Amino acid sequence: MADTNQADTPLVAGVFAEQEPPPSVLHLLNESNRRLERLLQNLRNEHNAESELRDIARDVIHAVDLNPDIALACIFLCQIAGSYAVRHCIETAVVVVVIAHSLGKTPADTLTVTAAALTMNVGMLRHNNAFQDKHTPLTSEEMAIVRRHPEQSVDMLRDAGIQDDEWISCVLLHHENDEGSGYPAGVASPEVTQNAKLLSLADRYCAQVSARNYRRSILPDQALRNLIDDKAAPVDPTLVQYFQRELGDFPPGTLVRLQNGEIGVVCRRPGGAGGLQIHCLRDPAGALLSPPPLRSSADQDGAIAAALSEDEASTRFSMKQIWGQQASL
Repeated sequence: MADTNQADTPLVAGVFAEQEPPPSVLHLLNESNRRLERLLQNLRNEHNAESELRDIARDVIHAVDLNPDIALACIFLCQIAGSYAVRHCIETAVVVVVIAHSLGKTPADTLTVTAAALTMNVGMLRHNNAFQDKHTPLTSEEMAIVRRHPEQSVDMLRDAGIQDDEWISCVLLHHENDEGSGYPAGVASPEVTQNAKLLSLADRYCAQVSARNYRRSILPDQALRNLIDDKAAPVDPTLVQYFQRELGDFPPGTLVRLQNGEIGVVCRRPGGAGGLQIHCLRDPAGALLSPPPLRSSADQDGAIAAALSEDEASTRFSMKQIWGQQASL
């Protein structure tokens, strides 16, 4: 006869109690953005900000480590709330972490360049909203502000207690180019470090794929080509290879049309054998697909024809619907 005393069974004792779901990547990035915005807005009054800035950088790294595909998708689906100026720094930091991991950088090095990404533009933070609202080219005075902002950012960081030389160097050099055509000082290689180049490339890439008040976002495949083909600011070919490998033409969060006419969203980069994973949202006739079928770009049904803008895709969905609890708000 079975024991009817349930008090000592494993289920009641909690041995098989349901585990808590993993933290939400989307929530972590949005919370990091809120903390960063508060801190940067008040940085002139801070004199020991390094510890908190490193904590925020650790949270961004943790979010990427939990699920890099979701972290990247947050960028391309514009799911990080807040002002563009600060959101751009979080997005740049996400790309920096993905590439730094691929490069095999140490945890300490990754933390430093991530913190630099979060603080690279603090020197012109108060000007960003005005620049965003402009529908005409920047004036010569405004361009001077832009060209001075790495030095001003460094001055503010030092006043706020940042003493890490590599952090300071990344912020100061993130608009310099190998051949000396950058700013603020026209520094040339080899003085421009790999970390500074990584930050520069991530900054420029994220600036293109994010929408602005005066223009729509540029599709990821075009943004990558723009960086590679930019003769005015040549990029490090080694770093470009890592961007192509880790992001490619269709990173997670990219809306795409498949060759079979379906419209979907890339949800996962290739892992080992196989292609990109795509959740299809609409059939060739435009009808919603529920539940969204999963395709692989390596298969005939999942072959990608083109990336699409949000308007072209003409579909709305929640990240949680595609990626589950780790993409909940």
